[in-house]
Amino acid sequence: MADSIENFAELIPGDTPADVDMGNEVMVEIDASGAGADNDDHENGLPFQEEAMEDAPVRVTYIDYLKSPVIGLLVGQGDEQALLTAHQALLISSPWFADACAKFSDEVSERRIDLIDEDLDAVGCFLEFLYTGDYFPRKLPGTRDLEKDPHTPDVDETGDQLLKHARVYTLAETLSLPILKTLASSKIHCVNSTAKGEIAYARYVYAHTHKDDTAIRAPVANFWATRSHTLRTEAEDEFRQMCLEFPQFGYDVLTRVLDEKVKREKQEKMHPSSAHTPGSSRKRAR
Repeated sequence: MADSIENFAELIPGDTPADVDMGNEVMVEIDASGAGADNDDHENGLPFQEEAMEDAPVRVTYIDYLKSPVIGLLVGQGDEQALLTAHQALLISSPWFADACAKFSDEVSERRIDLIDEDLDAVGCFLEFLYTGDYFPRKLPGTRDLEKDPHTPDVDETGDQLLKHARVYTLAETLSLPILKTLASSKIHCVNSTAKGEIAYARYVYAHTHKDDTAIRAPVANFWATRSHTLRTEAEDEFRQMCLEFPQFGYDVLTRVLDEKVKREKQEKMHPSSAHTPGSSRKRAR
């Protein structure tokens, strides 16, 4: 993964335009008259401008992003297909887009990248993140709540709210943007959902993530293992279908149930009064 991604938060302009240190990635001409000089230099009438420029950090302003080439992004299929645009200097913060943009020659007047297999809303969230450092709904500081969206219910009965952030997570995985993955994962934990919503979310996660994923896939199995005794009765048909469709899901849940049972039996033998019944809160670390 490119070193630039390690400091991705520093490469993205925040809510207010500000200078951003781009290291050696972007070369911007600096007016020599802006170079500083020490007192001795001024006394001799020699500001030594060239030496000062060598030590000055290379910087880029928000407008430098906007002056870069505009890339067309053809996203989605059918009625949901749309042509979006974004500035190349921001897109190449993603290694995936950096490789795609590197294929454009200087003579190309129209630059377009097809993303027809990607979700339109997820790409929109990704672009919002590039330009602002976050995407809606944002997390409320100091809480496990998200901004109120008047167009969505307080309880996610269908799984749509969970799927929104899950799709951003998998898109960030494709684009090699670990910071965006972490952000999307943190928002998943803030959603209050029902059993049927959780099943829809679990189905997507098991269909689109690697079996070794520990950020959102492993917590899904943990969640169902600790609450399946109550959630299954609320969505028993969906739960059965999920187990048949993704045997790995059923195995993961069963493994965690048995592991927890063995652990609990050991604790009860050592500390008979320490038995604990898992909670049933829906807003949880998945």
